[in-house]
Amino acid sequence: MKKPPFEKPLTPQELAALPDEDIDLSDIPELDEKFWENAEIRAPEKQGIYIKLDRDIVDWMKSQGRGYQARINAVLRSYYNAKHKSES
Repeated sequence: MKKPPFEKPLTPQELAALPDEDIDLSDIPELDEKFWENAEIRAPEKQGIYIKLDRDIVDWMKSQGRGYQARINAVLRSYYNAKHKSES
């Protein structure tokens, strides 16, 4: 069931609770095997840098297991996205 355009968007919690059968997929084309034949998986371009961080922050990130640098990047990305969205 498609919602009228004047209704406010659903929150992430409301979306997560929405049953799959209630999601309108009519405007999304099906992706068949032919589509995936030429698809390429590409990691985002990264730039190596040297950065000094507070020891307790690094210790905390490392204590969560492998991939601490990716988690630091994810935190920075989240902050950037929030700031970028609020400024536009």
